[in-house]
Amino acid sequence: MGQSIQLVCQDWANTKAAYRFFSNDRVSEADILTGHFQSTRDRVVAAEGLVLVLHGTTEFSYQREKSEVIGITKSINSGRDKAGIASNSAY
Repeated sequence: MGQSIQLVCQDWANTKAAYRFFSNDRVSEADILTGHFQSTRDRVVAAEGLVLVLHGTTEFSYQREKSEVIGITKSINSGRDKAGIASNSAY
């Protein structure tokens, strides 16, 4: 996880196929995720007792001349603001 498409696909043919797939107008994010969401529902229904949903926050930082264009995640003592995005995910 967290690797480039080229590295994950291992060769040019697979990389090219991945990009074709991503740019296919007939395929949507919702279509891709539908199976994952259904599988998650099925596992929760089949579970006996408590189901824990773990959450984590990741901060993506970017260097920009105008940090307010992206959003400010925190102010730094040097007077420069840290620009970025905070992502809250459930695992």
